[in-house]
Amino acid sequence: MRSPRVAETLNAEGHVVIALRDVGGLGEPDYKILRRCVDGDFVLVTQDARDFRRLIAREEVHPGLIILPNLDRQRTQTLLRQAIDHLDRYGDPVDLMVNRVLEMTAVGSLRLDDLPTDTAPGLAEP
Repeated sequence: MRSPRVAETLNAEGHVVIALRDVGGLGEPDYKILRRCVDGDFVLVTQDARDFRRLIAREEVHPGLIILPNLDRQRTQTLLRQAIDHLDRYGDPVDLMVNRVLEMTAVGSLRLDDLPTDTAPGLAEP
């Protein structure tokens, strides 16, 4: 997560969200950020769909990727909360995100796909 304020708010709600700034990750190359997430078993939240989709697809097993549009902090927080709530309806969001990418649009529609496509079973969308 890039925004420490979004992380703080979601952590106060009981989620575990880490902002890159808080762990000395600002300015790190994307592959190092991804490695932090894979090694720490953290779902990666980003606005950089192209680069992280490509990088994470190379991982045999990864904790998941949530892609949000580039919006202001408040809207980003709202969309991330909606993504978590959506996943929560199907079980433990952390478990459901393994080898998956969830991409949201600015209006809140979402798509959940397996990534890489040949290693994880699909999850039906409502």
